[in-house]
Amino acid sequence: MELAAGQTAVVTGAASGIGLALARRFAAEGLRVVLADVEEGALRKAADELRAAGADVTARQTDVSDRASVEALADAAYDAYGAVHVLCNNAGVGSGAEGRMWQHDPKDWEWAFAVNVWGVFHGIQCFLPRMLADGGPGHVVNTSSGDGGIAPLPTASVYAVTKAAVVTMTESLYAHLRAEGAPVGASVLFPGPHMLRTGLWESHRNRPERYAKSRPRRTPYRTLDAWEAAMRDAGQEVVFTPVEDVAAEVVDGIRADRFWLLPASERSDAQIRARARSMLGRENPAYLESFILD
Repeated sequence: MELAAGQTAVVTGAASGIGLALARRFAAEGLRVVLADVEEGALRKAADELRAAGADVTARQTDVSDRASVEALADAAYDAYGAVHVLCNNAGVGSGAEGRMWQHDPKDWEWAFAVNVWGVFHGIQCFLPRMLADGGPGHVVNTSSGDGGIAPLPTASVYAVTKAAVVTMTESLYAHLRAEGAPVGASVLFPGPHMLRTGLWESHRNRPERYAKSRPRRTPYRTLDAWEAAMRDAGQEVVFTPVEDVAAEVVDGIRADRFWLLPASERSDAQIRARARSMLGRENPAYLESFILD
């Protein structure tokens, strides 16, 4: 679809990281932007920044794991602008799970699924029927991750499982939209190709009490800075992809009606091939055995 001034984009997880980069880019393209985030202070700061730059912005504190909250977001977007043309289901969390999969706290699974999977589904159900009823062009972008959608990451299994679910959900959405002959497109986003500086590592700061761990965490949460330092101490090069590059990939993909928003990367391509070879050859997944899980 063509992106044009006067259209409206809704972005969840918009107060920081990829979401804020998307909001900035849509605003730069002349779109009106609806910012949604669970973190009220950061959301207010992001909205003030965009308004100071001349953007037409509506901000709504939203917990995407709560369907009523997403319904209220949709109502606010349509009350403010009368239509929505782009929906980015971008909000996501890291679960903070520890140990082997069978040792994980069930609350880690519940919280990660509530945000990363149910949050995307709530966005689709609360916005898409209205977008289709409008009859005009539109696009839905769901944020996944290479850690789940390209090759599973055993060191973050809860997160990886939820992000794999987002890929399948978006494939299904694409098929249903095509079957309807709808003018609304769908894309799945794999941010990258390298590590990104986002708040995902500190997701626990916004963890609701209803998803509180059922037992104390054994080790402190590790920050992105701590992870980067450990990698460098081990002699490994650490490269970061600017979130602005991810936003540019999304805008280009929407314009081209491209489903796979997957930046070119030798590493990603090698992972995809290794997984496909394992499946086609009915071979055990040797590519999973190289992960250090201790």
